[in-house]
Amino acid sequence: MSDAKKNLMLFFDRPLEPCFMQKGDEKAIFDIPDHYYPEKYKSVTSTLSNRFGGDAGRTIPVKNIALPNLKLPLQLPYNDHFSLFVPKHRVMAANLIDIFMGMRDLEDLLSVCSFCQLRINPYMFNYCLSVAILHRDDTKGVSIPTFAETFPDKFMDPKVFRRAREATSVVPSGDRMPVNIPVNYTANVNEREQRVAYFREDIGINLHHWHWHLVYPFDASDRALVNKDRRGELFYYMHQQIICRYNAERLCNEIGIVRRFDNLRAPIEEAYFPKLDSQVASRAWPPRFSGTTIRDIERPVDQIKREVSDLERWRDRFLEAINSMSVKMPNGRQQPLDEQTGIDTLGNMMESSIISPNREYYGDLHNMGHVLISYAHDPDHRHLEQFGVMGDSATAMRDPIFYRWHSFIDDIFQVYKDKLTPYSDDKLDFPGVRVSSINVSGQAGNNTFGTFWEQSTVELGRGLDFSPRGSVLARFTHLQHQEFEYILEVNNTSGKNLMGTVRIFLAPTLGENNQPLSFNEQRRLMIECDKFSAGLRPGTNTIRRRSLDSSVTIPYERTFRNQSDRPSDPGSTAAAEFDFCGCGWPHHMLIPKGNTQGFPVVLFAMISNWDDDRIEQDLVGSCNDATSYCGIRDRRYPDRQAMGYPFDRPAPTATVLSDFLKPNMATRACTIRFQDVVRPRGQQG
Repeated sequence: MSDAKKNLMLFFDRPLEPCFMQKGDEKAIFDIPDHYYPEKYKSVTSTLSNRFGGDAGRTIPVKNIALPNLKLPLQLPYNDHFSLFVPKHRVMAANLIDIFMGMRDLEDLLSVCSFCQLRINPYMFNYCLSVAILHRDDTKGVSIPTFAETFPDKFMDPKVFRRAREATSVVPSGDRMPVNIPVNYTANVNEREQRVAYFREDIGINLHHWHWHLVYPFDASDRALVNKDRRGELFYYMHQQIICRYNAERLCNEIGIVRRFDNLRAPIEEAYFPKLDSQVASRAWPPRFSGTTIRDIERPVDQIKREVSDLERWRDRFLEAINSMSVKMPNGRQQPLDEQTGIDTLGNMMESSIISPNREYYGDLHNMGHVLISYAHDPDHRHLEQFGVMGDSATAMRDPIFYRWHSFIDDIFQVYKDKLTPYSDDKLDFPGVRVSSINVSGQAGNNTFGTFWEQSTVELGRGLDFSPRGSVLARFTHLQHQEFEYILEVNNTSGKNLMGTVRIFLAPTLGENNQPLSFNEQRRLMIECDKFSAGLRPGTNTIRRRSLDSSVTIPYERTFRNQSDRPSDPGSTAAAEFDFCGCGWPHHMLIPKGNTQGFPVVLFAMISNWDDDRIEQDLVGSCNDATSYCGIRDRRYPDRQAMGYPFDRPAPTATVLSDFLKPNMATRACTIRFQDVVRPRGQQG
């Protein structure tokens, strides 16, 4: 790693400690110009320099540059929460990203970061620097630590940090044992929503949501940072798949699919007590009590004044656009919502990104829904409370209302999908290709998925400020599955070599009250498990595919990677995609939990014509394994079909799944069998 890049990464080490303190294993310090010190330190600059520089392992000279105008991002108080859902915060962050992107070289970037790190809200600074590193040409490939490393307070019971600080103070670094994070610490068994807390509060899932929004920002003055291929459609599909997965977990635990939050004035029955403390804001995240209603908010401190009727009006305008299959443009003209790009346009409108065709008219429905829910406990700021977990992309998925809100959002998208022409046979069939069967083979047995609890550890040392240095490990328990292999038998009768796209989905077979699901119900619960291309020789072909190779997931090591163990040089080709590689569904959550009796699911496989699917492009690097939810960095989405194809549209002639099948499709009844045992990572039986 070049020294400039290595130095830049030190801003992620102990982010609440000033940059003139020792950073990293080398005990490096930034030698900043005197006028970079905040006012509170200026009288003791020489004392500070001697105190922290005396035994420093390395000194990093910081160039004195003409600093840009930082008036806007400095408006967010240092000890407040930061949220991309809050318009004022969004504007400040976009301005800071522009500043970081505009620095002419890494020396200037390091210099302005030194000034900002001492003054700007740590959450916003971390986000903006991460986005800049991800998108600058001279920093692509530099490894960005996961949020769980730098701000573990967003993911864990605060008792963990008290015990961790005690351990670092008492026990030598090499002898420290992991601190246990309790399971189900936010509620007890009397709360039925707690049956799926292992999903909502999973660290890897919340990191995925945070990282996806890092890769796909929705506000910046440089449109190229936002206007990525099929970005709006990815917003729709990634969240739609989260809802599919959550509903599968709910059915496994016999609590029924999530109820959409479609009446915005109805009380929210689900309470949520986060049990999280903020290291930055130095206060607990506020709870939401059962029966809370969202109300009009007027918070001058956040420059927000919104009414519930605003959400209702924007919703109606969305539905109006879908019903007319056209979007009203600022000049009054109508832009058609066609079958190819309509969902992309709607996705950008829904998240209200800068590429929304008419941001003023269609508003900010998705983000403002998060905001009104997150401020429901203190809508007028009379109690000086900050937003709840729904206001932060790193914590929102912990709250049951996230899934109710996004089910409502998905319903709007589905109104559009329902208006599209159903796929005809020529859009579904692959002449000459017959999928004879699909089966699953693994340790759990044929056509059986095995799941269990696994204990893993995550390094917290980078994120624990103002405490003795050294490794600090936390042990947490999460869902895991036994690895398996798909086996497809395919017959190619065309007499020539063909190339196909294999698409594998999984869905429950029974809904609430153990009633069989209709095709329309089941298709909306289809979880994409994998998608890959395969060559087909004339005659019989056997295709084998490991679960580890899923196009949806990233391995454990990338979800919870420890940056200090990273062997590659960020300047090397092998590491060029490392930052982007953090985007992807965590592999340990690929398969729903199931139950001890064996939860019935159907496995679906389809082979479509690769000539109809392929996108001609060169690929950058090797990190292209979680494309289904994250696309490919700086390239087009690697599939011409609609995301979720072939289940993204209704099929009026299909009553059950078997009615939908074509010769190039096959299904297999499978079982997910859960073992209520806890195994240390690396001992999967």
